[in-house]
Amino acid sequence: MDVLKFSSVPLHFTAKLNKSRFLKQCLQVNLLPSLPSSSISRYSRRFKLRASVSSTISTEEFEFASPFEVEAESERRVDERFDWYAQWYPIMPICDLDKRVPHGKTVMGIDVVVWWDKNESAWKVFEDLCPHRLAPLSEGRIDQWGRLQCVYHGWCFNGSGDCKFIPQAPPDGPPVHTSKRACVAVYPSIVQNDILWFWPNSDPQYKDILVKKNPPYIPELDDPSYTKLISNRDLPYGYEVLTENLMDPAHVPYAHYGIMGRQQPNNREKADREGGKPIEIFIKDLDAYGFISNQELGNSQFFAPCVFYTSFSLRSKKRTPKHQDNGALLSAENNAEAPNTSQRKAMLVFMCIPVSPGRSRLIFVSLRNFAIGIDRIIPRWVFHVGQNLILDSDLYLLHVEERKILDVGPSNWQKACFVPTKSDAKVVAFRRWLNKYSDGHVDWRGKFSGILPPSPPKEQLMDRYWSHVVNCSSCNGAYKGLNTLEVVLQVISIALLGVFAATNQSLVSGTARIVMVAMAVLCFAASKWLSHFIYKNFHFHDYNHALR
Repeated sequence: MDVLKFSSVPLHFTAKLNKSRFLKQCLQVNLLPSLPSSSISRYSRRFKLRASVSSTISTEEFEFASPFEVEAESERRVDERFDWYAQWYPIMPICDLDKRVPHGKTVMGIDVVVWWDKNESAWKVFEDLCPHRLAPLSEGRIDQWGRLQCVYHGWCFNGSGDCKFIPQAPPDGPPVHTSKRACVAVYPSIVQNDILWFWPNSDPQYKDILVKKNPPYIPELDDPSYTKLISNRDLPYGYEVLTENLMDPAHVPYAHYGIMGRQQPNNREKADREGGKPIEIFIKDLDAYGFISNQELGNSQFFAPCVFYTSFSLRSKKRTPKHQDNGALLSAENNAEAPNTSQRKAMLVFMCIPVSPGRSRLIFVSLRNFAIGIDRIIPRWVFHVGQNLILDSDLYLLHVEERKILDVGPSNWQKACFVPTKSDAKVVAFRRWLNKYSDGHVDWRGKFSGILPPSPPKEQLMDRYWSHVVNCSSCNGAYKGLNTLEVVLQVISIALLGVFAATNQSLVSGTARIVMVAMAVLCFAASKWLSHFIYKNFHFHDYNHALR
């Protein structure tokens, strides 16, 4: 059961706060060990984490000083900016892409069509636009020759974006299909870590961009000693809110109360029902490429703009003297003894994808190097049911919060939000990164007016079918299978009642007739229960915090 909980929820570990050392630790950054091999190179800079917090500080002092202020101690160009269009972006896990059909996706406000080119045995990413009359190619099909066909007028394109066939062009006429104007824009793409990535610029100069720059690579995702569960979900709030929420461990016992497995403090430590407590988080190396953070038993890294992961070791019963193990910094609180965590390791990888203002996509990967066999027994959709419940439990909060932030202005986030504790360190670091290198928001290059889409009814806002089920091969298959089973149960129920009514009492014993009626009632009841289960887990499940 613990493995099921781990696989379906993001875990956050909290550290006990030692008040006697609080000020000293706030005024310096702990020396972090080297991160796993999945880290990428970054410019050599030194940063200092300062906290204007003391046991006697007044509320007014917080109005003039940020609780966490990261200062660069080395040179940095004043005009250094983050180029949102010179980065690799994940689109979808390949396990959720059907090779038989084209898929329409939006990333960074760019509409793309993803399709499988069987002639080159590779996934292709095109602009979702037919050059003929601008119809979406994602509504097309893949013909018998493996070409992408626009179903509006039948134009066909190969994996290089060249038009290979125009049905309306006379065969003995000029070869109009060879015109450059008949070609489709092709984006560089690559499959890495079982995720399809693309470069958001179709200019020919970026055709070989892989030679110069690769997507962030996490070797554990390809390590056969780890088992991994991949999920994706489209969300009705923006990239900024999604990313900062995933970096916030302090909200977990409250926003996800009752649905997430977490280590509860003892009754002496608990200050409320949920058991929230201080969390020590340290930030290091904040620059244009992201930052590193550390807390008890694990460390995290943010690779701008999309990848945020946390790696940690799980506690075991065996206790050994304090030591550093595989780059995990053990808390100074446990100076007497520390857990032997050399065997049981896990990672949570989040890929936060900007779609458009007020829209984002999350690709979530959970990895562990223990209890591997369970994932071969339990289907992936069972874990997704729990993961979707977690996302739904704070979805409405974040949707409304984003609109409040827009009212005050994203660049004024730190003035509007009161963040006095170290549990918010990663959130503050992300917002500081966003303000320093991108004016507090994603660069949409004028594609949007800055107005968020209107808020739909809650049932539509939290709908799982269109935001996840249709995009997940496992959940989509389960949805179809369970609906079929529901119909079969209803048919069996009606058939049994029909047999009961048509059967002569003298030919069938009374016991047999009672059994038939009982089976009919049970099948009908099971179909109604299954209908409720399908709706609650594949369509809409409200989460009432007041009644949890």
